[in-house]
Amino acid sequence: MNLRELEYLVAVDEERHFNRAAERCFVSQPTLSGQLKKLEEELGVMLIDRNTRHVSMTDVGIAVVQQARKILKEVKVVKEIAQSFDDPMAGELNVGLIPTIAPYLLPEIIPELKQHFPRLKLWLHEHLTRVLLEKLKNAELDLLILALPVESDEFSVIELFQEAFWLVVPSNETLSKKNNIQLTDLKEQEMLLLEEGHCLRGQALDICFTAGATENNTFRATSLETLRHMVSEGMGMTLLPELSVPKERSKSDAVHYIPFDEPKPNRRIGMLYRKGSYREEAYQKIAQVIKDKLSGCFF
Repeated sequence: MNLRELEYLVAVDEERHFNRAAERCFVSQPTLSGQLKKLEEELGVMLIDRNTRHVSMTDVGIAVVQQARKILKEVKVVKEIAQSFDDPMAGELNVGLIPTIAPYLLPEIIPELKQHFPRLKLWLHEHLTRVLLEKLKNAELDLLILALPVESDEFSVIELFQEAFWLVVPSNETLSKKNNIQLTDLKEQEMLLLEEGHCLRGQALDICFTAGATENNTFRATSLETLRHMVSEGMGMTLLPELSVPKERSKSDAVHYIPFDEPKPNRRIGMLYRKGSYREEAYQKIAQVIKDKLSGCFF
C-alpha cells in the first residue's frame, strides 16, 4: 500500500468515474484502475462496486476511504512542518477562491505575490464556497480567499478588505443618469441575480430586501459576466462587487455603473486556513501583501 493508491481511491470516491479520477490524478485510466485493483488484492476486500452504469464504494470501501483522507491530511501536515523550517515562503500552496472573486482579484495580486515571494508556487482553484470549505477541511487546499463570515470553528480567519457593491444598469434606464445612488432608489426595482450556491447571491438578496427591491425570478445567472451581458442587452439591472467594475468607463457604454452613497452596501473578503497550520507565518505575509496592494485599487 502506498500514498498514491490512497489518492486514487479518494479521487474515485469523489468523482464516481474512473476516467475523471485518472485525469484529476494525472495518470491514465488503466494505471489508476490497475493500482486500485492491486490495493483491493492486498487488503483482501472489494473497495469499489464497478458496473456499466456507475461507480460507487462498497461499505468497506467507504470506511477505508474515510481513513485514507485522514492519512493524506496528516501527510500534508508533515510536509508543512518540513517546509516551515526550511523556508515558509517557498514551495507549493493550493489556494481556493470563489468565482465572484477569482477573475478580478488575481490579476491585481498575482504579480505582487510573485515579486515578493519568487520561490512560492501557487496552484489556483476556483469553486463555490461549500466546495472550498470541504476541500480545506480535507487538506486538499491550503488557503481560501472568499466572502465572510464563514460559520466554522475549524479555520482561522484573516480579514483582507471590504468591497462595495455598485448598481449596474442599461444606458437607457432612468437611473443611469445618476452619478450616485441611495438604497431607497432601488425600491420596487427588479434585480437580476446569480443562481443558488453563490454566496454573493445571498448578499445581493439582503441588499434588495433592505432597499425594497425584488428579484427577477425568470432568470438566474451562472457568473458575474453573464449578469453584465444581460444588463448590456437591456434585460434588467444588477449589483456587482467593486473589483468587477471596469476602471475605464465611457458614457457611451451600453452599461452604466453607479456607486452608492454612504453607507455603501459591501461585502467582507477574507482568508481562511486550518487552525494550527505550521505555515501560518506564510499566510500572514501573503495577506499583508494583498492588503497593501488593494489599499489603492478601489474607486
